[in-house]
Amino acid sequence: MTELYTQYFSLRERPFTLLPDPDFLFWSRQHVRAFSVLEYGIVSRAPITVITGDVGAGKTTLVQKLLGSMEEDVTLGLVSNATGDRGELLHWILNALSIPVDASTPYVTLFQTFQDFLVAQYAAHRRVIPIFDEAQNLCAKRLEELRMLTNVNSNKDELLQLVLVGQPELRQTIAKPELRQFAQRVTANYHLGSMDRQTTNNYIVHRLKVADGSGDEFTEEARSRIYEATAGVPRLVNQLADFCMVYAMAGDERLVLTSTVDQVLGDGVFYAGFTGEPEAEQ
Repeated sequence: MTELYTQYFSLRERPFTLLPDPDFLFWSRQHVRAFSVLEYGIVSRAPITVITGDVGAGKTTLVQKLLGSMEEDVTLGLVSNATGDRGELLHWILNALSIPVDASTPYVTLFQTFQDFLVAQYAAHRRVIPIFDEAQNLCAKRLEELRMLTNVNSNKDELLQLVLVGQPELRQTIAKPELRQFAQRVTANYHLGSMDRQTTNNYIVHRLKVADGSGDEFTEEARSRIYEATAGVPRLVNQLADFCMVYAMAGDERLVLTSTVDQVLGDGVFYAGFTGEPEAEQ
């Protein structure tokens, strides 16, 4: 059905997939600021950079954009959904950096391997930056373990920088008293909120145009209704808009109307999964 609706609306591809595709990244004011903080953290050699946001706010898409825009003197490693006890975190990092280690390797050996790698990269005039996506899964002990890893930095030279991207729970964990030393090393951070009504409107038009649409496949009233139903959370906007295009095609309608959105909502095929009301207009 989704392939059929791309043909029906003369689109090159689905405009509202849930994949974190940098080509579809919409540079809202918040996303520009968040990406600027990411870049600032890396350029300024911040020990730890933290980006947080609600589920579906576009954090992973920003990470993918960052991965594709880094300069050649940076060695990046992406760690997703890391969990585990002491030592396992270091395994995650080494794997992300394509450093082969045996699962039974003692922690001391792991650390020495990691430190030797950092020194070798430094000698080659490169910086090492592990990026942790879904970092809210890291408990206070694992965050403290990460802070200890940054102790390899000496004087004014940074061998290691960390970027943590996660849901709001990550900020709550960092705010705990036992992590005050960790918090002191966070020199760049930004919280990515949901979109307001106008930004949601522009976001929908943008994604349609990227997919070779006109941007007018949804009426302005329908776009506003989608905002009300999703509170401006990008992932939820994508889910609802995708269903709306399927419904419009099934009804042989060339426009997604407010009634189309209401039909999708009324049939219960879309579950918002958020509580509360949309944020106040900005």
